[in-house]
Amino acid sequence: RGGSGGGGRLLLGAAFALGGSAGLCLAARQRLREHSAAELPAGSLQLTLYQYKTCPFCSKVRAFLDYHGLPYEIVEVNPIMRKEIKFSSYRKVPILLANAGSPLQLNDSSVIISAIKTYLISRRNSLEEIVSFYPPVKTVTERGKEVIEYENKYWLMLDEKETKRVYPVKEVRVEEMKWRKWADDWLVHLISPNVYRTPKEALASFDYIVREGKFGTMEGLFAKYVGALAMFFVSKRLKKRHQLRDDVREDLYEAVNEWVKAVGKNRLFMGGNQPNLADLAVYGVLRVMEGLEAFDDMMVHTNIQPWYQRMEEVIQKTGV
Repeated sequence: RGGSGGGGRLLLGAAFALGGSAGLCLAARQRLREHSAAELPAGSLQLTLYQYKTCPFCSKVRAFLDYHGLPYEIVEVNPIMRKEIKFSSYRKVPILLANAGSPLQLNDSSVIISAIKTYLISRRNSLEEIVSFYPPVKTVTERGKEVIEYENKYWLMLDEKETKRVYPVKEVRVEEMKWRKWADDWLVHLISPNVYRTPKEALASFDYIVREGKFGTMEGLFAKYVGALAMFFVSKRLKKRHQLRDDVREDLYEAVNEWVKAVGKNRLFMGGNQPNLADLAVYGVLRVMEGLEAFDDMMVHTNIQPWYQRMEEVIQKTGV
């Protein structure tokens, strides 16, 4: 709205909304009701997820909720105006509103997943009490930016008996936490440099944003061509910031094969016969590239395909 200045903010907001760096976030303004909260039985969690559809952190939360068969309502957030989350002082997505008797806001994808998983396993504490175990803490990054982090966010808050049931040996818990953190701290940062790697790929990425988002004709053309060019150059800065190789595909391939090696040949998933929270996190991050050249290359040049297909199948089977 209001000319090229507003258009520039729109496309950059859409592009920068993925994982704190640049990404494929939609600018759709409509509410999406893919999962209706009205389907929940009485006394269950009522959930509303505020998201950008192709943000990997949001995708992680959806993978978790779908795998556990938890119905939820989706509200697609405009990445510039963010009117949909004006109720919140926390201005990032995902945000999950949960009502288990009283309304509660959960922030940060890993906190959301850990808190809801704890609640599903242990009904000893209210969801509100469980969320209090993940306090926000202000920290300053290496670049001097003040950010909010959440303590304990990879821990499930279980008693000894529950912990033994979920994690029969200590190493299982340690492994899950390690790879959940790896997905957030490393894998996420490989997405944008890969989907905007070349002008052609950047154009294809923005073509997807415009096609899936809600743009006027001129606004869409502006976003597609100017946005693609801008993000091609931004991806170079991201490559330098994260110390990636000249061919960023090599970093993606190496990371993905590292994950496959960690799962091993004798397990269907890192969680054994069923995915654990690390499986769901890695799958959630990688699937935001589906339909793009980076995803197709990853499938051809790494060993991820069998595991990825198993993840798709199990989520479809168990999901709503």
